[in-house]
Amino acid sequence: MPSAIMLIPVEGVGEIGIGDDLHEGLLTGLNTLPDDQRLRNGDVLVVTQKIVSKAEGQIVYLDHSDSAAKRDLVLSLSKRVLRRRGDLVIVETEHGFVCANAGVDLSNVDDGTAALLPVDPDRSARKLRGALQRSLGVEVGVLISDTFGRAWRNGVCDVAIGGSGIKPILDLRGSYDANGRLLEATEVCIVDELCAAAELVMGKATGVPAAIIRGCPDSWFGEGSVVDYVVRAPEGDLFR
Repeated sequence: MPSAIMLIPVEGVGEIGIGDDLHEGLLTGLNTLPDDQRLRNGDVLVVTQKIVSKAEGQIVYLDHSDSAAKRDLVLSLSKRVLRRRGDLVIVETEHGFVCANAGVDLSNVDDGTAALLPVDPDRSARKLRGALQRSLGVEVGVLISDTFGRAWRNGVCDVAIGGSGIKPILDLRGSYDANGRLLEATEVCIVDELCAAAELVMGKATGVPAAIIRGCPDSWFGEGSVVDYVVRAPEGDLFR
């Protein structure tokens, strides 16, 4: 496990508009960092879903006061509805995510619009990681984060919806705890933990859409899809 983790907010990215080059926007912010905080080999870059969706054109027109239109939009993006309570709908998206309102987000977007989830967040992360490798010559992990609620717990928490270059799950099965007891079921979702940590320096209304995490062990890096490895299959889900 790491002896220390450093969180570095990436400011100065500026507003990302529909269809803008996300890589170029992030470079603007990354290049304003002090030399000792610049993105380097072994770092993880966490980027918010919102700017990825904007860059990829996942923005639709929606009257925020039209609850029927919002409901129809949510249903169009859902594989199935799991729960309803008033205007809140818990659904399974086409990606397999179980979340509120299919991830449709009205915050930090222009009036009359809504942000949708990226079509393929893992692919988005791979594309951004490749662009950073080519432009900066660095080997890094890239995670795309979004804010989800959690069953049985109040408050929201950032989780990973896409990733590249870092293993989604740290499998500790077969290892031993501090008392020498064999771990038989422990799998740590390190991508969710990293996204939650990054959100502490990005915030919800500060205009900081990315953060660098420094200090991750080499063993955490590798390939693996968030959708394939983190999203629990229905047959293994006791609550669906």
